[in-house]
Amino acid sequence: MSPLPPPEQTNAWTVHAALDPAPLLASLRAHAVPGVETVEDSSVRRLVPVGERLVTVSADLHDGQVAVRGAAPTEVLDAVARRWFGLDDDVSAVVDVLALDPVVGPLARRRPHLRVLGHLDGFEATVTTVLGQQVSLAAARTFGGRLAAAWGRPGPDGLLAFPRPEDLADLDPATIQATVRITGARARSLRAVAEAFADGLDVHPGADPVDTRRRLLALPGVGPWTVEYLALRVLADRDALPAGDVVLRRALGVDSTAAVEAAATRWRPWRAYAAIHLWTSRAYAL
Repeated sequence: MSPLPPPEQTNAWTVHAALDPAPLLASLRAHAVPGVETVEDSSVRRLVPVGERLVTVSADLHDGQVAVRGAAPTEVLDAVARRWFGLDDDVSAVVDVLALDPVVGPLARRRPHLRVLGHLDGFEATVTTVLGQQVSLAAARTFGGRLAAAWGRPGPDGLLAFPRPEDLADLDPATIQATVRITGARARSLRAVAEAFADGLDVHPGADPVDTRRRLLALPGVGPWTVEYLALRVLADRDALPAGDVVLRRALGVDSTAAVEAAATRWRPWRAYAAIHLWTSRAYAL
């Protein structure tokens, strides 16, 4: 595999928005694939496609703003920042809906500028979410790092480009299993995901939410929790709800998916934000 060409002139762009950086940075640190995404202090770096090129984009997060740098036009940097950090959402409207809820309300009032962390690569997000099923975040990052080290491409600034669907679609699942050190069932799921994306599945904001969910659910090893999590992180569906999530059940003091869904009716149309508030309070202890 040949290295990617070096980036061109670097531009800088700052997006001003009500922003609480701590939860975003905590989530980035917890999910960053080694070699693919680096998080240091208040900054995150990764490769982003710009036309036919992959260039390094860095984002520095502070209260009220995101400063983005990369070899891309400023309008591209602006779009990247808005998608990555949910900067187009009206967080005041979120708080208006969630504030009176007995469980989520105190969290929303405490962090009124919390935003949903997005993902810039639908295939990468799908693969890493499948790798993270029923294991710890640390284990999921380890698995993702092994996959990227084996089939990713070297890019500028020492970063790896995450493998593309075609890099994995023709692999024997046994090879994936041995390299990443996961179960055979998980390896077969990854191969099926890669085949689906190679055949045209594209998970991104603006994709048809019904058809995308249907196509994802048809894949072996991909269930409702995975689909709703991807809807939240990648489709930018702010009413997505991974109702089967164990953290949400514990936070609400209930023991079933149906009970989570019932409690969540009062969070509409911002159920994704309610989930993020609960995860932030429980998973990241912020």
